[in-house]
Amino acid sequence: MNKTPASNEPRTSLHELLAALPPKQPLLLPCAHDALSARLIEQAGFAAYSIGGFGVIASRLGLPDVGVASFGEISAAVRDIAASSQLPVLVDGDDGYGDVKNVTRTVQVYEAMGVAGLVLEDQTNPKRCGHMAGKSVVEASLAARKLEAALGARRDPRFFIVARIDSRSVHGLDDAIDRARRYRDTGVDAVFVEAPQSVAEIEQIARAVEGTKLLVNMAEAGRTPILDAAELGAMGYSIVVYPATLLLRIVAVMRDALAVLRHGKVPAAAADDPPLPDFQALTGMLGIEQWGAIDDRFGSARPPAH
Repeated sequence: MNKTPASNEPRTSLHELLAALPPKQPLLLPCAHDALSARLIEQAGFAAYSIGGFGVIASRLGLPDVGVASFGEISAAVRDIAASSQLPVLVDGDDGYGDVKNVTRTVQVYEAMGVAGLVLEDQTNPKRCGHMAGKSVVEASLAARKLEAALGARRDPRFFIVARIDSRSVHGLDDAIDRARRYRDTGVDAVFVEAPQSVAEIEQIARAVEGTKLLVNMAEAGRTPILDAAELGAMGYSIVVYPATLLLRIVAVMRDALAVLRHGKVPAAAADDPPLPDFQALTGMLGIEQWGAIDDRFGSARPPAH
């Protein structure tokens, strides 16, 4: 059975995972939007994963990622998701939910929860999904102070802090690169320029921002071209996040199934579809055997001790 490590027993750090990878091989982080997807990511053999705000807000609240969900709502979702997997998880921390005091508390809450790291962006509040129109950003000096507050708030230096730059679509690529360099100099563990709009821009960011780990978002249906991890690793990216891959496919499959159910029929699998898990496989994936073992050992049906 999966157990959440105690706060004094952190999961493997992202630093350790990155150090163990061969040169030019990035760490791949699928995004979980709920506890079941996090468990499936772990069972698929990934070393770590991410929790993105877009997927969590969509799946938990049925809302778009436009800053309408509170820190309490999102952190409750993160707690549930992180408890379902023993893998290290990088969490979307939005803008830290306020000023430097709020950033400090956000880091403290997530670190105590046992997550491996946090992404903090330089958008104004209320924020938007990084691939939506209508974004705005705070002054770079304010964002840098918030990052310094985040670094000062962490108790364990292994807690991984990523600075996200959202100014590409607001002030242009040069501004985004300038911000990436400035945020790098605060001492964060990685920087992430959100929503570059061409392969050339992805390459330019990697060339221009040296001396730190680089994260890139492969957001299907977003503004950034989708490249293979090997290509991104060769460019110099250390972490590749897939924020919508699972959610998009789940939405497509559920829509198709519901269209058939609407006519009173159970959807038939196409010849090239993967087989559906049977009930035993599904409950096994959810840990039924471990729970059964607990019931057998401690439940009321066990024979009395002599």
